[in-house]
Amino acid sequence: MKAVIMAAGGTPDVMQYVEQPAPTPGKGEALVKVSAAGINFMDMGVRQGQFWADVPNPKVLGVEGAGHVQAVGEAVDDFRPGQRVAWAYAPGSYAEMVVMPATSLVPLPDDIDDETAASVMMAGLTASHFATEFYPVQPGDIALVHAAAGGVGLLLTQIIKLRGGHVIGRVSSPAKAEVVWAAGADRVIIDATGQFADEAVRLSGGAGVDVVYDGSGPATFQGSLDALKIAGTLCWYGPILGGPGLIDIMSLPKSIKIGYAVYAHHVSTPERLRAKAAQLFQWIRDGKLRPTIGMRYPLAHAARAHADMESRASTGKLLLVPGLDA
Repeated sequence: MKAVIMAAGGTPDVMQYVEQPAPTPGKGEALVKVSAAGINFMDMGVRQGQFWADVPNPKVLGVEGAGHVQAVGEAVDDFRPGQRVAWAYAPGSYAEMVVMPATSLVPLPDDIDDETAASVMMAGLTASHFATEFYPVQPGDIALVHAAAGGVGLLLTQIIKLRGGHVIGRVSSPAKAEVVWAAGADRVIIDATGQFADEAVRLSGGAGVDVVYDGSGPATFQGSLDALKIAGTLCWYGPILGGPGLIDIMSLPKSIKIGYAVYAHHVSTPERLRAKAAQLFQWIRDGKLRPTIGMRYPLAHAARAHADMESRASTGKLLLVPGLDA
C-alpha cells in the first residue's frame, strides 16, 4: 500500500510518499481502506516535531478519515468487513490502509458520504465541544470566532447559529470573507494585524462579546480579552501556535473566564464519540450544518496540502483522497 511518512521533523518536504506493507489488525482492531483523510493543524505539529516525539521515525502522518472496513481482529463485534466507517483519531491515516482500535470508529449512515464524514470528524467534534459543552451557546449570545474561514471556524459558526447565537467572524483577508458570510456569520472583521478588539466591541453593541473562540495563538490573546464583556468567556484552543505565556490572574479584566478547550474531552468514551458524531450527521442531514471542503489532494500531494494550510491561504477543510489521480 502507499502511505505518507516523515523520516524527520521539519518543513513539508520531509514528507515522503512510499510503499509499505499493508498492516494486519490485532485483537480489538480493524483494518480500514481509507477513502478520504482529513488534514489538521495537529498533523503539522507532528511533522514539525512538536508532537508524537515518543513515536520513532519513520512514521505515517494523519489521524482522521473515512473509509471501508477490510478486516477485523479478534473480539471485534461492532464492525464487519465492508462496513463504512469514520474516525477522529487514528494515527497513520495518511495511507491507503490504516489499522486502529475498533473503539475509535463510528458507523457511517448511507446518506453521509465518505468525504463529508472525513471533513467533520476532528473539526466538527471540536466545534461541537466548544459551542455545546465548553461554553454552551444560548439564544442571543454574541460570539467572536477567530480563523472563521478555516475548517473549525466554519463549522463552529454554523453550530453557534443553530443554537440561536450571533457570530462575528474574524478573517485575515477579504478573499476569506465570502465563505464566512455564506456560513451564516452576522458580521465579519477583516484583520491580519491583531487590531480587532475595538471593532468586535462596537459590533456587539458596545458591551463586548459573550464568548471568544481563539485558536490563533499568542498574537490575538490580549485582543480577545479586550473584546469580552463583563464575565465573558475566552475559549482558547490549538497548541500549534503556542500559549500566551504567564498570566497574572490579578490583572485579568472584567471578571472574565479563561479556559483551554480540548475536543477529546467531548468524546472521552466510544459511546460519547458515536453519539456526538451521530449528532453531527443529523445536523448535516437536516441542512443545519454544511461542511465546506476547500481542496482535495491526491495522497501523493500531502506535502503540497501542508504547505497550502501553513500559508493560511486556504479555506474550509482540506482532504487527502487516495483514489484521486496525482
